Amino acid sequence: MIQSYEELKTFISSKTGLRMSHIYKPVMLLKILRNGGQATKHEIAQEFVLGDAKTIEYYEKKVIHKMPGSRLVRDGLLEKSGDMYYLSGIMCQLTSNQQKEIENILENRINDYLLMRNPFGDKNNEPVPGSLRFEVLREAGNRCELCGVSSALKQIDVDHIIPRSNGGSNDKTNLQALCRTCNAQKKDLDSTDFRCVHSSYGNRDENCLFCQLETSKERHIRLATEYIENELAFSIFDDYPVTEGHTLVIPKRHVSDYFDLYKSEQAAIDELLKSQRANLMSKDDSISGWNVGVNIGSSSGQTIFHTHIHLIPRRENDAKDPKGGVRGVITHKQKY
Repeated sequence: MIQSYEELKTFISSKTGLRMSHIYKPVMLLKILRNGGQATKHEIAQEFVLGDAKTIEYYEKKVIHKMPGSRLVRDGLLEKSGDMYYLSGIMCQLTSNQQKEIENILENRINDYLLMRNPFGDKNNEPVPGSLRFEVLREAGNRCELCGVSSALKQIDVDHIIPRSNGGSNDKTNLQALCRTCNAQKKDLDSTDFRCVHSSYGNRDENCLFCQLETSKERHIRLATEYIENELAFSIFDDYPVTEGHTLVIPKRHVSDYFDLYKSEQAAIDELLKSQRANLMSKDDSISGWNVGVNIGSSSGQTIFHTHIHLIPRRENDAKDPKGGVRGVITHKQKY
């Protein structure tokens, strides 16, 4: 039984330790590591071959339990319960840095195997070395550089900006991190460099009130009971509330137009809108309705040109005649 992290590294690095007649073992271990420590045989089969239902069914029924599943259980790296596999022993005790190192070793074992099967192939078809893959993912913050999804939610791949079929190389300047969905949709039909999307999440304007809010620690402390955030957005109570609980949800990136937000930022904003709605309702049972709105452009009434979404709780009789709701942005058009 493997007792220490060093023994684990030696075992999975060695051809006499983690024996391989195919890439199944390292692929299976990588899937379970990156899936929070467990995975079903169907999820593992999908890693073996994506998109071909018949082949996935074959791997589920004929391959996984027989080999590599039984071997990895025998070696003490996994446990099995029904159709579910779990990390076992020392594999459950890895720090985040150790896990990434193990993933890197497993990637290298896969790449070594693929190179062995095609040692004289076109260099443009060589797999991305594990160490380079790790570096690309690290610099991307383990997020898709197109949609922004985290590796905690979806598998992140290393994509060739210029596809290898079009002469693209494994040079780092030609590599970017894309989630499995974005990568599959892109295929080899596009050579757009999405890395600027990831870097743009850090865009701030030192003269913008909302950028100052997001970066001011003192402001955060003062608004401790009012401030919630995720990686791409934050929310605060409006300083001039229309009703009690009036909240602003704001992307961290400095962007003036809601329609210029990335899909990932819209998802982050939606998450906070739902979270704050639930939070306010749990504290105030007088809330019976909501207005959600955003001003875009000076003609709409926008005065701070950093996108922000208003979440306004409504209560019975808080207005004489609320009929028409947001139509009231043009006063004489509210009633109909």
